[in-house]
Amino acid sequence: MVYEIVLTTDRTMMSNHHGKEFLGFLATGPAIGVPEKLWLWLAAPKMKVDELGRPKEAPYGMRKVEAKLIDAGFKAAIIDPDYLDKHLDTMKVLMIGHHDFFAYGPPSSEWWSLTGKEPVNRISFKRFMESPVVRKAKERGVRIIVGGPAAWQWLWELELWRKWGVDTVIDGEVERVIVDLVEKALNNEPLPDYIYVGPRDSPSIEEIPVIKGASVNGLVEIMRGCPRGCKFCSVTLRPLRYIPLDIIKKEIRVNLRAGVKGVILHSEDVLLYGANGVKPKPEPLLKLHDMVVKEIGENSDLAWAHASLAAIKYAEEEYGLISKIMNEYVLNDHRRFLGVEVGIETGSPRLAKIIMPAKSAPYPPEKWPEVVEDAFRIMHENNIIPAATLILGLPEEKPEDVVKTAELLDRLRPYRSVIVPMFFVPMGALKKNKWFLRDHITREHIEVMYKCFEHTIYWAEDIINKFYLKEPYLFPVRMGLKLFLKYAKRRVRNITKHMEIFVKA
Repeated sequence: MVYEIVLTTDRTMMSNHHGKEFLGFLATGPAIGVPEKLWLWLAAPKMKVDELGRPKEAPYGMRKVEAKLIDAGFKAAIIDPDYLDKHLDTMKVLMIGHHDFFAYGPPSSEWWSLTGKEPVNRISFKRFMESPVVRKAKERGVRIIVGGPAAWQWLWELELWRKWGVDTVIDGEVERVIVDLVEKALNNEPLPDYIYVGPRDSPSIEEIPVIKGASVNGLVEIMRGCPRGCKFCSVTLRPLRYIPLDIIKKEIRVNLRAGVKGVILHSEDVLLYGANGVKPKPEPLLKLHDMVVKEIGENSDLAWAHASLAAIKYAEEEYGLISKIMNEYVLNDHRRFLGVEVGIETGSPRLAKIIMPAKSAPYPPEKWPEVVEDAFRIMHENNIIPAATLILGLPEEKPEDVVKTAELLDRLRPYRSVIVPMFFVPMGALKKNKWFLRDHITREHIEVMYKCFEHTIYWAEDIINKFYLKEPYLFPVRMGLKLFLKYAKRRVRNITKHMEIFVKA
């Protein structure tokens, strides 16, 4: 098969992370306590490919672009980075996507700032861009187009942009612009350096294609956009669109046919699928989960990409919806838990009101700590395991706000979860603000970080022992993660003491 358009990325993205999405986050930090190769294997092992180098699974956003180009009649395919040389003679356009090209996003930028070491994802991407095959492609006149959620990071790396010969950077949802851009690239016409796709140019449901090949760990989009309007998030700038059940079903079946055993329902807030504003509605959510479980069967995994804590509290207290979904659709002998990413961001009602006034809706921002605690209790009682984020250094943050976050962490200790502190990165409506870096750390920040690390290490051991990485083939990964946790337990206290000395200095 001849492909004129090749889509790819570096190894940290072109992996299914041993079938466990959360392990991929290891690539956002530097290799700690082990060689980089071993760290990379834990985070992002190589993917299975066919004879042409087409991966069994690929990043979902890249699958959408691939589908859009195929539907438009182009000869396009996603190719594993180790197999690009097979397509050098026919390739005319090389498209590269990433969630964090240069490790400027959270939590990569935090680990980099704290340790002074480049994260593995940055090292891996630079290695890929400077590889002989990419250099040779550029020498042969291949047009290079990059995009994805981290497209904005190229504006901070203009020298590398020029050095690597990147022709165009696309920032935003690309369905409306990608076909025209690729047509120009194939005809060797001049290309714009930078394309920003604003909310007004966001594609309609009809313009969003169905993926042609399997996505990493069965991720399937159920909606785009978010109505909560948090100032630190760019997704809230995009219009809200619900993907119809028949389209979701088609994409699940694409994954199942490829042998992917499971599905991750992707949205910025899964519980707002078909909602009334920010209030979850039972009927759309029950229909969604009923359809999904019937498609994947009892022996496949199920997860939510993201859910808001306010929606979790409201759905359970108004309708008993969380316990109903978990008991009637999710939990069985195979599926003993459901993983989800949630955002705490701050424990301060004052700061929540300024930065994310609708994140607690339909509850007032003054009740935010109560909303968080109630949602964590509901998740704990229903075997939902959250990976939660905090943001340190938000604009207008005061020491007393950080103290409120520390107090909230104390109240969350009884609930099974992973809590990750992240440094503020200027994005969304706050993109003109300053980065929060190691030099800005105070004693209050150190206390919050230590509480997060202590909480996470405590519950990570419980999660591994009872729920995670139980498959026999994952025994080496399980042992590797356990050894890392033991190493981390020894190191965290020393790192904290070192940071306290740094702050005093």
